[in-house]
Amino acid sequence: MSDRGFLFLFSLVMVVGGIAAAVWLLVSGQAGTVDGLFLLLTALLIALAFGLYLVFLIRRALSAVPAPAPAKAQAAAARTQQAVG
Repeated sequence: MSDRGFLFLFSLVMVVGGIAAAVWLLVSGQAGTVDGLFLLLTALLIALAFGLYLVFLIRRALSAVPAPAPAKAQAAAARTQQAVG
Protein backbone atom coordinates (compact mmCIF):
# COMPACT_ATOMS: atom_id res chain seq x y z
CA MET A 1 0.00 0.00 0.00
CA SER A 2 1.27 3.45 -0.82
CA ASP A 3 1.93 6.05 1.82
CA ARG A 4 -0.98 8.17 0.57
CA GLY A 5 -3.33 5.20 0.87
CA PHE A 6 -2.17 4.54 4.42
CA LEU A 7 -2.54 8.21 5.37
CA PHE A 8 -6.03 8.28 3.84
CA LEU A 9 -7.15 5.25 5.84
CA PHE A 10 -5.50 6.52 9.04
CA SER A 11 -7.16 9.92 8.64
CA LEU A 12 -10.50 8.27 8.03
CA VAL A 13 -10.12 6.22 11.23
CA MET A 14 -9.16 9.34 13.19
CA VAL A 15 -12.18 11.30 11.93
CA VAL A 16 -14.58 8.47 12.76
CA GLY A 17 -12.91 7.96 16.15
CA GLY A 18 -13.07 11.66 17.02
CA ILE A 19 -16.73 11.92 16.10
CA ALA A 20 -17.52 8.69 17.95
CA ALA A 21 -15.77 10.00 21.07
CA ALA A 22 -17.70 13.27 20.85
CA VAL A 23 -21.01 11.43 20.47
CA TRP A 24 -20.15 9.17 23.40
CA LEU A 25 -19.35 12.17 25.59
CA LEU A 26 -22.67 13.76 24.71
CA VAL A 27 -24.73 10.58 25.13
CA SER A 28 -23.17 9.62 28.45
CA GLY A 29 -23.54 13.13 29.86
CA GLN A 30 -19.84 13.57 30.51
CA ALA A 31 -19.74 16.65 28.29
CA GLY A 32 -21.57 18.56 31.02
CA THR A 33 -18.46 18.80 33.18
CA VAL A 34 -15.53 21.11 32.54
CA ASP A 35 -13.21 18.18 31.87
CA GLY A 36 -15.74 16.58 29.56
CA LEU A 37 -16.24 19.82 27.67
CA PHE A 38 -12.53 20.16 26.99
CA LEU A 39 -12.35 16.51 26.00
CA LEU A 40 -15.31 17.05 23.64
CA LEU A 41 -13.62 20.07 22.06
CA THR A 42 -10.37 18.14 21.68
CA ALA A 43 -12.12 15.20 19.99
CA LEU A 44 -13.93 17.52 17.60
CA LEU A 45 -10.72 19.44 16.85
CA ILE A 46 -8.89 16.23 15.98
CA ALA A 47 -11.77 15.15 13.74
CA LEU A 48 -11.74 18.56 12.03
CA ALA A 49 -7.97 18.56 11.46
CA PHE A 50 -7.92 15.08 9.95
CA GLY A 51 -11.09 15.86 7.99
CA LEU A 52 -9.43 18.86 6.39
CA TYR A 53 -6.47 16.67 5.50
CA LEU A 54 -8.86 14.17 3.89
CA VAL A 55 -10.35 16.97 1.80
CA PHE A 56 -6.84 17.98 0.73
CA LEU A 57 -5.96 14.38 -0.22
CA ILE A 58 -9.16 13.92 -2.22
CA ARG A 59 -8.77 17.20 -4.10
CA ARG A 60 -5.13 16.41 -4.85
CA ALA A 61 -6.06 12.97 -6.17
CA LEU A 62 -8.85 14.38 -8.33
CA SER A 63 -6.64 17.08 -9.80
CA ALA A 64 -4.13 14.43 -10.94
CA VAL A 65 -6.78 12.68 -13.07
CA PRO A 66 -6.76 14.10 -16.62
CA ALA A 67 -10.03 15.56 -17.84
CA PRO A 68 -11.72 13.72 -20.71
CA ALA A 69 -11.37 15.31 -24.14
CA PRO A 70 -14.48 16.97 -25.57
CA ALA A 71 -16.50 14.97 -28.11
CA LYS A 72 -15.63 17.31 -30.99
CA ALA A 73 -11.91 16.89 -30.38
CA GLN A 74 -12.27 13.11 -30.27
CA ALA A 75 -14.25 13.08 -33.51
CA ALA A 76 -11.68 15.30 -35.24
CA ALA A 77 -8.84 13.08 -34.02
CA ALA A 78 -10.66 9.99 -35.31
CA ARG A 79 -11.19 11.62 -38.73
CA THR A 80 -7.54 12.61 -39.07
CA GLN A 81 -6.44 9.13 -38.00
CA GLN A 82 -8.72 7.56 -40.65
CA ALA A 83 -7.41 9.92 -43.32
CA VAL A 84 -3.78 9.09 -42.44
CA GLY A 85 -4.21 5.36 -41.95
